[in-house]
Amino acid sequence: MIRKANAVWQGTGKEGSGTLTSPSTVLNNTPYSFKTRFENEDGKAGTNPEELIAAAHAGCFTMALSFQLSGANFTPTKLATEASITMVQENGGFKFKSIHLHLEATVPNISEEQFKELADIAKKNCPVSQALSAVEITLSSNLVK
Repeated sequence: MIRKANAVWQGTGKEGSGTLTSPSTVLNNTPYSFKTRFENEDGKAGTNPEELIAAAHAGCFTMALSFQLSGANFTPTKLATEASITMVQENGGFKFKSIHLHLEATVPNISEEQFKELADIAKKNCPVSQALSAVEITLSSNLVK
């Protein structure tokens, strides 16, 4: 399996701009720039690579947890994950400092202990977590029964 996306950039790093496109067209000439990446926190002017990585991580982890739960004979009513990437400026550039996954879950008939164990397995084993393993990844959760 191969997944692709395309980036096109024009101009300098600070004043230039680009677009991101994916075959699914979920990203279809979606704008990104220095401003959307580092200055415009509301995200209304376009996307940025970190936002896309956060979305990918939240989606991958949540699906992996769903598989873990169903494999243990639990059917989640709802799993909602927010992924937050913390970046720091270092040595003239930026780097990921940490990623925090916060999960709100409704899973009938599961104990808190079973739930946390399965969530930890999903966090460690989802492909995006594995790809980002050089960064500290933490998980908090709220299980609603």
